[in-house]
Amino acid sequence: MLFNSFTFGIFLSIVFLIYWGLLRRSVRAQNLLLLSASYLFYGWWDWRFLSLIALSSVVDFAVGQGLATVNGNRARKWLLGVSLAVNLGMLALFKYYNFFIETAVSLLSSLGFSPNIFALQIILPVGISFYTFQTLSYTIDIYRRKIKPTQDIIAFFAFVSFFPQLVAGPIERAADLLPQFLKPRVFDSALARSGLRMMLWGLFKKVVIADNLAPVVDRTFANYSTLPTLTLIIGVLFFAFQIYCDFSGYSEIAVGSARLIGFNLTQNFNYPYLSRNVGEFWRRWHITLSSWFRDYLYIPLGGSRTSTRWRHLLNLIITFTLSGLWHGANWTFVSWGVLHGLFYLPIVFSGQNRQYRGAVIASDRLWPTWHESLSWFTTFVFVSLAWVFFRAATIEDAFLILGRIFNTELWRPIILSPNNRALLLTIGTLFFIEWIQRNKEFPLDIAHYPLWMRWLIYYGIIGCILFYRAGASTSFIYFQF
Repeated sequence: MLFNSFTFGIFLSIVFLIYWGLLRRSVRAQNLLLLSASYLFYGWWDWRFLSLIALSSVVDFAVGQGLATVNGNRARKWLLGVSLAVNLGMLALFKYYNFFIETAVSLLSSLGFSPNIFALQIILPVGISFYTFQTLSYTIDIYRRKIKPTQDIIAFFAFVSFFPQLVAGPIERAADLLPQFLKPRVFDSALARSGLRMMLWGLFKKVVIADNLAPVVDRTFANYSTLPTLTLIIGVLFFAFQIYCDFSGYSEIAVGSARLIGFNLTQNFNYPYLSRNVGEFWRRWHITLSSWFRDYLYIPLGGSRTSTRWRHLLNLIITFTLSGLWHGANWTFVSWGVLHGLFYLPIVFSGQNRQYRGAVIASDRLWPTWHESLSWFTTFVFVSLAWVFFRAATIEDAFLILGRIFNTELWRPIILSPNNRALLLTIGTLFFIEWIQRNKEFPLDIAHYPLWMRWLIYYGIIGCILFYRAGASTSFIYFQF
């Protein structure tokens, strides 16, 4: 069931009416409805994979209860090991088994061996990387004694499978989201209106921008060997905005949907393409994943509190590499993660990794300084070029694309098609809107505008969604991760 489908609109409307109309006086009944709705929502793709969510939920609920009753360090480590083994084991089997097998076969073959190892015909369950990390935050934080386990199994199951963010995040922490299932919820009209605005903006980015950029991007990366430099540059630029509008659009629909039923989810994107270095980019892009790797991998490895700088740098590279691998079982994703890690190292060496932790660029001025403009442009160019590895089918393809981009013999004027001109104008309009609204939670945060202006904007966006809809509802890019 896709967020950008008519089916989801009906589904969410029914849940909303029952939730606030019939069950508003009972938290447990509301949680049962959310649990049922979430399993229906996920089972819409493939009901067989509901067993994986149920297994993960049962194991981690039981582990949480066990961690609360045992005191010995050895027993507590054993219980945490069970949670890690089950959750990461399922993730490894369904997402990475064939990748590791094919890599091993390729390596052994290059050494002269003839391994007889077979890959499995495994379907990747939608969202497994997201809900696995979410439920692990529960057991790990109980083990660290940061939170206490819940006794409400219905609330816990609903937390793990919460449909607005089940398949592509935000990746919520148990400490933040689970308590919201345990307390009474009262309908907040201001929160609901904010949620509707977020959903509308997310749909606009997905349907009007991302879905219409997708065909051009597909043609560019499929036929790169015949295209001149400027055409490739436009294709890479289009993909940078396609993946941003696709993924951030999903996140905004998720957060908005949750607000309709009284929940506050974590902001997952905060104007990432206005970042001034890679460190700031990762504090603004896929925020919940970045913070998850920071708290559950980077810091346990030692973080920056190490005996040598080289160990600190190694911790960074490991974290970025695994964050790349999290995105997909392909060396292109690993390379993408490594590239970001390598580009992050000079920032660490220069002591600039903690810069820009607060306000967005030129937050109190109309225009950025020349230094800020140069920093922003350099960061955006790097991030866009790194996306080539993310999108290319193979590492070899990625290098060939970059080689053609930097081949001066392929630089020649091109005539833009009317469609490409329109798409460039759309991207420019999006960038302008984000620039003028950069101090807001999201660009359509316009509650302070006059009523007539707000509705004029709403109708304009709805008209664009209906008019520029690319066709049938298309899946979101991050569903494959």
